[in-house]
Formats: sequence, C-alpha cells, structure tokens
Amino acid sequence: MSIRRVLFALLGLVSIAGLYVAGAWFGCYGRHEDAGEPTATSIPATVLSERAAAQRTAATALSVAPPDKQILFGDLHVHTTFSSDAFLGSLPMLQGEGAHPVSDACDYARFCSSLDFWSVNDHAEASTPQRWTETREAIRQCNAVAGDAANPDVVAFLGWEWSQVGATPEEHYGHKNVVLRQTADADVPARPIGAGGLATNALRNAGRRVPRILPFADFPNRQRYWNFITFVEEIAAVPRCAEGVSSKQLPSDCYESAATPADLFRKLSEWGGEAIVIPHGNTWGFYSPPGISWDKQLVGAQHDPSRQRLIEVMSGHGNSEEYRDWHEIVYDANGKPSCPEPTPDYLPSCWRAGEIIEARCREAGLDAGECTKRAAEARQNYADAGVAGHRSVPGVRAEDWLDAGQCRDCFLPAFNSRPGGSSQYALAITNFDDPAAPRNFRFGFIASSDNHTARAGTGYKEFARHGNTEAIGTPSAKWRTRLIGEAEPAEPQSRAVDLVAARQNLNVLETERQASFFLTGGLAAVHAEGRSRDAVWNALERKEVYGTSGDRILLWFHLLNAPARAGGVSAVPMGGEVRMATAPRFEVRAVGAQKQQPGCPEFSEQTLTASRLEALCKGECFNPSDERKLITRIEVVRIRPQAQPGEAVAGLIDDPWRVFPCEPSQAGCVVQFEDSEFATAPRSASYYVRAIEEATPTVNAANLRCETDASGRCVKVNPCYGDYRTPASDDCLADSEERAWSSPIYVDPL
Repeated sequence: MSIRRVLFALLGLVSIAGLYVAGAWFGCYGRHEDAGEPTATSIPATVLSERAAAQRTAATALSVAPPDKQILFGDLHVHTTFSSDAFLGSLPMLQGEGAHPVSDACDYARFCSSLDFWSVNDHAEASTPQRWTETREAIRQCNAVAGDAANPDVVAFLGWEWSQVGATPEEHYGHKNVVLRQTADADVPARPIGAGGLATNALRNAGRRVPRILPFADFPNRQRYWNFITFVEEIAAVPRCAEGVSSKQLPSDCYESAATPADLFRKLSEWGGEAIVIPHGNTWGFYSPPGISWDKQLVGAQHDPSRQRLIEVMSGHGNSEEYRDWHEIVYDANGKPSCPEPTPDYLPSCWRAGEIIEARCREAGLDAGECTKRAAEARQNYADAGVAGHRSVPGVRAEDWLDAGQCRDCFLPAFNSRPGGSSQYALAITNFDDPAAPRNFRFGFIASSDNHTARAGTGYKEFARHGNTEAIGTPSAKWRTRLIGEAEPAEPQSRAVDLVAARQNLNVLETERQASFFLTGGLAAVHAEGRSRDAVWNALERKEVYGTSGDRILLWFHLLNAPARAGGVSAVPMGGEVRMATAPRFEVRAVGAQKQQPGCPEFSEQTLTASRLEALCKGECFNPSDERKLITRIEVVRIRPQAQPGEAVAGLIDDPWRVFPCEPSQAGCVVQFEDSEFATAPRSASYYVRAIEEATPTVNAANLRCETDASGRCVKVNPCYGDYRTPASDDCLADSEERAWSSPIYVDPL
C-alpha cells in the first residue's frame, strides 16, 4: 500500500473519529428513557384471599373488633429514574443498576414486595411535560392490570415530591410528597408543582455542568451516560412558568414552582382535586440546615390541615419520630450561630471540628495556646457554614468525625439528626398568633421507603443493601478520584466557607458518612373498609393509619370510653380526635409480622422470568410463613402541647410514658391503660403507641459501627460505605427491634 493511501486511510479514520466525538458533543447519541409498561398479569385472587384469611385469624385470636376493616400495607414514597438523583445513582460510575422506570415500581409492588398500594413520587424539579404524561399513563396501566376495581390486587396512586431546600433554618421547609386521589388527565394537575430556589436551580443548571467527555471515561457503558446527558438537558429545556398566573391558566409545557408550603397549598387549591401532602425525612440532616424547626410551618397558610394530614415518622433515611433536647448549633438574638458544648449523649459536629484541628495543631508542635485558639476558630467556622460545615476542616476523612452530629440513643436515627424537625416536636408546639384559637399540628403517622430504584416497599426482608437502600458509591479508588479529586492535605488550620457560594450547586453535602444510615425503609398501613382505591384513600383521609419500620406488624389502637357518638359508638380509633371530661382509657392490640421464607412465592415465579426476578427483586420476595415474630412490649408516648408561649418542649414529651411488657405469644399482645391525670389536671394531649418486636438482624442498624471506651465514648468508627471500601455483599447487619407506630389519638378537655 502506498504512503498516500495510508495517509488517506488515517485521515479518514481521524475524520470519522472527529465526527463521532462531535456527535457526542452535540448530544446526538442520547436517548430518552421512558416509563415502560408493567407486566400485564395480576396477583391471583386466591393469594389475596389467603392474605386476608391469615389476618382475620390473627385478629380473631386477639378478639379484635370491629371485623369490617382490614389492614393494608403500602408505600407512599417511591422514586424511579425519572428523579434526577435516582438517574445519577443508576450510572455505572456509582455502581448503578441502570434504568428503573415507573413500570418497574408497579411490577415490584405486585410481585416482589406484594404491597396493597403504592404511589410514585418523583422529584417535580426534574419533571418535564413528556415525563409527566408518561408517568400518568404508567400509573393508569398499573391500575388497569389490577383486576376488579372493587378488589384490586394493588392500588397505584399518582403523585410527586416537592423538594424544597433552604440555605438557612428560616428559609428551609423541607420535602413533601403530594399524593393524588384521581389519575385521569382531566382530574389532576397538568404538571407537578416543584420548589424554587436551590434544588431547582441545581437541577436546571446540571445540563451545563455534565462533562461531554464523561461517556468516554467509561466507554463500554457510554450509552447510559449519553442518556443521562439527554435527561438533564430535557430538564433545562423546559421554560419556567410565569409568576402570578393561576395554575389552571398556565400552559402545560412549563415548569411550575411553589416557593413555600403556602404557595403549594394555594396552587393545589386552584386545581381543586383531592390531594394529601406528606412531609418526609424531616430530621434528615443531609441537606437540612442545623437548627431547623416546625414552628414557622404552623403559621397561617404555611399549614393546610385539610391536605397536610399525615407525616412520615420513618423512611429509608432513618427515624424522624424522636425529639432530643440538644442542639446542633445555637443562635443568639441576632441570629449569630455558635457551637454548643458536647453533652454525654451528643457530640456536636462543630465541636468535633475543633478537636480535629486542635489535635493536628499539637501534632505539628505548635504552642498549646495557639492550638486552643485554632480549635475555637474551627468550631466557629463550622457553625457559620451550616450544612457545609464539614468542608471547613481541610483533608478530613469520614472516620475523623467519629459519631459527631448523630443521635446516639434514637431508634435507627436519621443522619445528622435535626430534633426540631421530629414528629414529636411537631406535636408538642403550639402557635399562639390568635390567642383565642391556638393552633397545633394533628398528624397521622405513616412510614415509607423513599427508595430510588423503583422498589416500592423494600423492607420486607433485610438484604441487598445496594438496591434496597440508597447506598451508592464509586466502584474503585480511581473513580472516586475522578469524581471528587485528590485528597487534600490535613492542615492544622480551619478555614471559613462561603455558604452562599458553596450551596449554589448543592456540592456541599456530606455524602460519605450518610451511607451508614440508609435503611431498607418503612411501610404505611391503613385500616380500610375494603381494598378499593376509595377505601384506601378514605382511611388515609381519616388518619386511621400507622407506620412500621418494614415488618407487617398488625396494630389496633382505640380510645374506649369517649362520649357516645352516632349509633352509640364510643370507641375512637387511631388518628381520631375527641373532647371529654373523664380520664381517657385506651386499648392496644398487636401481632408480630409473619416470618419470611427464602425465595419467592409461586405466583411471582410463574409470572416473572428467573432473570427478571433476580434483576428486580434480587431473587427474594415477600414470602410469609405461618410463624410470627414476637411482640416484646408496648410503649406509650404522651405529648401535651404547649399551653402558653415559651413553654419548654422537652417537658411536654413523655417518651416513654408507659411501658408494658408482653408475654411471648404467637397470638400477640393486648394492653389497656388510662391517664388519670387528664381528669384532675385537664389539658390537651395526644397519645400514640409503639408495638416492638424481638430483635432481628437489620441493614445498617449499627450505623457508623462505633468502638467505645470504658466510659461509652466513641473512639473509632467503621463506616458502612456506599462505595468500594465496603463490599457490596456486606449488608452491614446488626440487631434491631422492628416496630410499628400508631397514629396519635388527640384528646381535648371539655
């Protein structure tokens, strides 16, 4: 071959390569990933009958009445790869599994977790007109497969997540799931309503930040990266809706946002359909600024009790139930933050920052006085930086923080727990803006998964930390360096962090330590008068609901001696409200969850292929035996909300107020109790119960896996990482007591 031909051949190859790279640069190879189609097979009616019969048998053993309701289990917090964080986590560079569309959630709820109901709650901030259209159709398809509408195998609800993030406690309202009763296009909003501000800006700017070279860094998996680039560009291409225009008057092809809960409630009212708004992850400190509290959300239109009826006490991001009287950061009258001193049960992260810097300073041989000064500066720098505080310590490793910022005695706590966001705090506060009509939150309690791989109801078995929890991370040290850069030197000097600049792209979040706090998640349970959509919705509306940490515990909780109502009925179920003058008397009945058998039931194996069962269910399904776990005790919590401004919240929460041990029995446990103080010193109170099972192995139950000294102080941690440093096969199991939380019963004096 002549030199000329060789040169022409080389030139041709270079041209082809150039055209290929140019095509990648201009986004020619990315494909839109749609919602998919669910498997067109329902669960056999005999299976539903067997489930109902097992529940009736358990109820009969405890003499439960009335018999006209059944307990159904569901998950009202499910993300698919239509959510931006879910799509990001699906990429190979984070050990992702690939696309998990809405249809996967339908199949998973039906054949893997065997739920009775679920809802899709993708982030509105990542939605586009096309995705919302496809989501609506996928939910309708899921329901169409469910069989008889009066007795469906699964009810699928349409919804979204309003994902608000504020840089300061004053600006932060947190995330809320919107669940819609209807599914027809004419009955639902033309677009999901997202939040403005940080979350929205970060997502809409993402398309400009994704490197076009990314697919070439992992060329065998290049299509997934090209599809991701297309995904974020689709978000950026949707124009913002005009402000000050009624939701119904806006075009369907724009992005609509609501800056505050009041704006969200107003926009939902403009649409007029039935919707429930469920705050979630309220103590999760991953993105929530230190010092947040519920107080500002009880003011005026920031709370709509007709829609905001339920609250998530637990999810795959941890427990949001419990209040603790310690502070992550303290603020003076002018709003200036400072670092509180540690207590025996809590080490503020800002304080630990000072300890790290002081230790480095002493190791460098500097003067003790100088090291003390630098420690104080480090504490203040952390406090000033809020949620970005960890970045004020150069070269810090996750292990260096020990268990700083964590609730040491909470059940499966949320990462960097924010006590002011807890459900107990919400029930304890009162708004006195109108002295003649003090205002309180009166939530019903549920739990959810908050899963981001379309796996609705993941807590049925404690396995597969990768996939059944939010644990994600790089597959190698090489990829970790690519994504976060080389490790910084561990300097003996703290640094100030510009919070405003740092928060622009949400790149300040403490991603590594939080992986130790991801759980398989919880479930919502309803006492419903049937299996239909209306029956489930009506139970949610009247708050006759409870949450579990994942196990399908059966729980009944009633006030027995309320003044007689219509028909002479005096029993008030969980979620109810009543006025009375006498001492309230309550009854609890609880039965442990059915123990699980390995593998999947016959109907799942006959419907899904072996490869589909492995990919979606990870080879394990809800597969109950006839044996049940034991209920070991019933705990009662009493909360008496503030009766006057400034009343200390800690003294209003009695947790536990009463504890009743249960005899080991497959039949469960029955408890009765009354509050004699209510009659002698009447003031409003709410009562709820926890039914607690025997301890069993649970994913991430030990969180950071502390080693403690003789005094109980954490001196070393072994984090359960989401990346290669903890093998994907390690589920980080530790014993934990699974539980159910009833909705409170609210009792006011006559």
